[in-house]
Order: sequence, then C-alpha cells, then structure tokens
Amino acid sequence: MAALGGRGVGRLSQALYRVKLSQSTKLNYVYAAAFHSSTVLNVEGMPIKMPSLSPTMMEGTIIKWLKKEGDPIQPGDVLCDIQTDKAVVSVETEEEGIMAKILVSEDTKDVKVGTLIALMVAEDEDWRSVEMPKDMDDTASAASPASSEAQPPKPSSPPDGHGNYGPSVRNLLEQYGLTAEQVTPSGPHGVLLKGDVLSHIKERNLKPRALEPVSPPSVPSPAAAAPEPAPAVTPPPPPLVIAEGQEYADMEVTSMRRTIAKRLTQSKTGIAHSYGTLECSADKLVELRKEFKKEGANVSINDLIIKAVAVALTRCPEMNCVWNGDQLTMANQVDVSVAVATPAGLITPIVRGADTIGVEEIASRVRDLAGRARENKLKLDEFQGGTFTISNLGMFGIKEFSAIINPPQCGILAVGGSRLVLDESGQPVTHMTATLSYDRAAVDDYTAALFLDTLKQILEEPKTMLLGSYTSTVDHPLAALL
Repeated sequence: MAALGGRGVGRLSQALYRVKLSQSTKLNYVYAAAFHSSTVLNVEGMPIKMPSLSPTMMEGTIIKWLKKEGDPIQPGDVLCDIQTDKAVVSVETEEEGIMAKILVSEDTKDVKVGTLIALMVAEDEDWRSVEMPKDMDDTASAASPASSEAQPPKPSSPPDGHGNYGPSVRNLLEQYGLTAEQVTPSGPHGVLLKGDVLSHIKERNLKPRALEPVSPPSVPSPAAAAPEPAPAVTPPPPPLVIAEGQEYADMEVTSMRRTIAKRLTQSKTGIAHSYGTLECSADKLVELRKEFKKEGANVSINDLIIKAVAVALTRCPEMNCVWNGDQLTMANQVDVSVAVATPAGLITPIVRGADTIGVEEIASRVRDLAGRARENKLKLDEFQGGTFTISNLGMFGIKEFSAIINPPQCGILAVGGSRLVLDESGQPVTHMTATLSYDRAAVDDYTAALFLDTLKQILEEPKTMLLGSYTSTVDHPLAALL
C-alpha cells in the first residue's frame, strides 16, 4: 500500500466503495431516499412579505403573480401586481434567486402589510426542499396559546434569521464568515445588497472560509421519506353568476374606493374648508385651442387650464403650499395633480413642474398618465405628492361643483363646463365657472381671492401665460391687524 502513494490509495478506496455499493441496489435507493429527505439538506426559505407601497397602505390584494414556483428571479424582475389603497403597483425585487413557494394565491383580499406571501431560495439551492424560516416558525408557535401554556419559555438565543437581505447576500455572508451588522447597507429602507457585501470583502481583502465537513445522514425507513411538496395551485376567480329572476346583483367595493371614501371623510371633517367661485369668459381660451389645432398640436381645454393654474400659482406662491406634518411649507415648484376616473376609483396623477413646461408637453404627459392610470400601471411617484389639484367635470356637462381637498395639499379647483350667455351688448359669449376649495388654516380669504382673480385674468387673456411668472410682492392687507 505504501508503494501506491497517497493518490493511488485514494483511487483504490473509491473503487472498493463503488463495488460495495453495487452489491446492494436496495441499499443504494435507501441512501438516495435518506439524502433527499434529510432535514440537514432542507433549504430554509427567504421570506417575501406583503410590502408597504404607500404611507397609508395597511393591506393589499395580490392581483397577479408574474413569477411561478421554480422560476428564476433576477434583480429588477417584477414578482407580482398588488392592489393598494390607491392603485395597482408592480412589485420589483433587488435580489436574485428562485421562487420556491407561493403562500398567498391571487385575488386573496385584504392581506395585511408584513404578511408572509412567498418564499425564495438562492440559485444553487433546491427550491423543492424549501421550508419555513425559523423566525417564522417561532412567530407561529408564539401565536398559539395552547403551545405557550404547555411548554415553558425557552431561553433566548441570538437571532439567526435572514434579516433585511436576500439569499445571494446570505450565501456571501456565510461564505466569508460575516454578519449583516458588519456591512453597511445602501439599499432603500436599509436593505443590504449584494454589492455592499462584495465591496466590504474587497476593501478588507477577505478570503472565503473553509467549508465544514458534513456528517453522512442517518438512514431512516423508506416510509419516513418526506413527500415532495405539491406546487401551489392558483384557483381561478369565481365567475359572476346572476340567478334567473334576480332583480339585482351585489357589487364589490374595491379597497381603493373604500380608502377614497375614508380619506374624503377625514378631509371634510378634519379640514376647515372654505370656498370661492370665479366666473370668466372662455372665448379667447377656445380660440387659443383652435390655433393650436391648426398648427397640429393636440391640446385640450383642460391642458390650457392646467397651464393657467400653474402660472397663477407661481404668481401667488402663498397658494402653492402643503402640510408637512404640523408644519406648513411653501413648495418650490408647481406639481399639479389631475383627477382621473378609473374603474377602480379616482386617482390623481401628477404633472410635475407644470409651470416650467409648455402646453404641448403638458398635453402629452396628461394623455400618458391618464392612459396608464386607467390601466393601473402608474408608479408610486407618479400619483403621490403634488401641490395643487384640478378636478374637471365640465366635459360631462356639469355646470358647477365643489371638490374636497386632497391632503396634505391646501387647495383644489373644481372646473365646470362652459355655456353661452349674453353680454351687456346682447352678444353671445362663452362663460365658464370654477370653484376653489382651500384650507382656511393654511390659506386666508385674501390669498384665495387674489389667486382666483389672477387665474381669471389668465383664462380671459390666455396668451399672457407666455409671459412667464413672477413672485407676488403685494403686502397682505391684514398685516396691520396682526
């Protein structure tokens, strides 16, 4: 044996091992079953929880899973579409791995934020052998009162959960013997990214630690082999069936509509609404739109009103204010929210910097935002924020109405339709009406009246919008009373 050398002894040992295994085919199957059913080789899944997609979101509905069990996941991939309290949002991931198990099926209503909805594993792990994370098991056992009474409390042990990072990050940390606390995260909301760990390793010139040997698994009986988990089957949504002779059918109220009603109630009861109405001639506004049409520009009356309001806000910046908690702040740019009706409810996409762009650009943005709003494809930053809102029902024949303020904004303009009236000389002219709702705690009556007067002048002479804007320097008439 000594003459064979170390390499020869190794080859001889491997040959004898193969002969020994080949003598018993049954023993081979038993070893294989033990290999796949061993708890040591089970993969602890990385939790995917229901995210909070807006500051007011408390629960959501998974509309559609775009990744199925076993599908690979790359950074930037969309996992699912979630109906929030305001819109349907596509949820992207910044991790890579494999979708291992879907725990919450499509169309499950009112899933609380933070609820475990799926599990993923690293690319080199067997997704079929996924198991619940330990911290999830501990949470579930703690929620059971029977188990908490039957068993004494266990001594606290250091947490070994995955933390706020994905499976690829976890593998790097384990490979180099690091903990998440040693690496500074740079992802959104404190998420630890793979690049953070790689930068930490490169800066400190770390080397991967040696792998610990794994003892061979014990051989259980064939009956003890755990069955392979069946993939989750997504049930189709039940069809709407109206029984014969039924006079009506119940309609589902979406979470978006419920949230809208809740926010409007809070706004109407919690904000001191004051109102001001202007009536102006719209003949020159209509003529300006015809001029745009002749030049091939697809511009609507509503687009011109958005531009006019943006310019009026720059000339009366005291009206362009929002609440930041209990602090009232004057916005440094004009972001106009435009109310758009969708099948799920009302949403207000934002034309940002409306005072700095032309009417054609406003028209293009409004068409794009409104189209994607009706398809539930808006991004969060496209409908959250804004400094002032416009709601236009004039195209539906509504002569005049008032709107409820959309907090934290302090004003909303309700635009009615145009109509023909006779002027002092008996000539027909086109008039339109708009009602301003403003927060009396943030905007006083004089500021509101000044804004409406400025807006009226712009609407009656719309070409003055080309003159730009200036900051209001008029002294407040109530200043001497303070």
